[in-house]
Amino acid sequence: MRFAHAVPLAFAVCSAAFQFVHPGLLHTQTDFSRITTKVTANASPWVDGWYKLTNNSHSALTYTPKPVSSVCRGLNAGCTQNYGLLFNDIAAAYALAIRWKVTGTTAYGTAAVKVLNAWAKTLTTVTGNSDRFLAAGLYGYQLANAAEIMRDFPGYHKSDLKAMQTLLRRVFYPMNHDFLVRHNGAAINHYWANWDLCNIASILSIGVFTDNTTMYNEALTYFKSGSGNGAINNAIWKVYDDGTAQVQESGRDQGHTTLVMGLLGVIAQTAYNQGTNLFSYGDNLILKASEYVAKYNLGYDVQYTTYTNRKVRQTVISSSGRGSIRPIWELLYNHYVKVERAYAPYTTQMNLFVKNRSGGAEGGGGNYGPNSGGYDQLGYGTLMYTR
Repeated sequence: MRFAHAVPLAFAVCSAAFQFVHPGLLHTQTDFSRITTKVTANASPWVDGWYKLTNNSHSALTYTPKPVSSVCRGLNAGCTQNYGLLFNDIAAAYALAIRWKVTGTTAYGTAAVKVLNAWAKTLTTVTGNSDRFLAAGLYGYQLANAAEIMRDFPGYHKSDLKAMQTLLRRVFYPMNHDFLVRHNGAAINHYWANWDLCNIASILSIGVFTDNTTMYNEALTYFKSGSGNGAINNAIWKVYDDGTAQVQESGRDQGHTTLVMGLLGVIAQTAYNQGTNLFSYGDNLILKASEYVAKYNLGYDVQYTTYTNRKVRQTVISSSGRGSIRPIWELLYNHYVKVERAYAPYTTQMNLFVKNRSGGAEGGGGNYGPNSGGYDQLGYGTLMYTR
């Protein structure tokens, strides 16, 4: 039996007897039932999000994966950067998986499995400079999500599932764990919050995908009480009396600050689907950060407190990348406003702003440019999260 969403956070870390919900990463079967009903009824905005996905070339049946044995991310690392192959193929596996789940058309499921199996049977290492830990975090959680959707597809055989679980457990998880423990040999607060957060997201997702309570608990424990900048009280470190909260990367640039918000959403949504409500943790700390980041990126003034660590001293909020567009806001808006019935005026406005700039619905990988930033999030939030 799963925990109810109302389980107190003091008891949210699961015991050895805990049974994971499947599918249960970013999306549950209840979500897919809702989405299928809405798309079949041609109901807006779900159908607008559906067309955004089906018009993306990554969701085409003709998509051909390009797996390699070693993924490299980072310049001057003794290897040639090729990580774009992986993030493009993950975007395809995810989009094709959704097309199968919504339509029931076997061909889309077969195409998704083709991509997943190609990487599960080929990839052996993730390497590069320190950026290799970004690759391990971002693509670890994303691979787990695409494969999680396919776990009940008849053509995704037990051996296929096991091969992906083995890849994530043997290649990705050790890097995620090592980064949170050692931080690449650097001072504990050297790396920006998003580095910790993507690795937390990966451990959490792999834990669910492989039914590993130790991994799941490791991710939750670090999120709540870790020492690095990704632990929630370090990532969201200054709370103001107007209901907003400053993010650790706010003085750096807004592109990375919105990445932090996207990863916080991934972590909270994944935990929520397993019965742990991180959205409400710390008196809705993620919502306060969402309001702060949304408010500033919409053009409003916000309070700012000088941020200092061993690496930087930032006396003003950064306007670099202000107005940054990422497909991350539907998740945050729909949970807080539609599920929790919370007051979130700036998150609401930011969600509308991004949808309008995205042609009426959030897109996915390939809709926000060819570089890695456009693939840091799986996207398609209008389709997947609208209530």
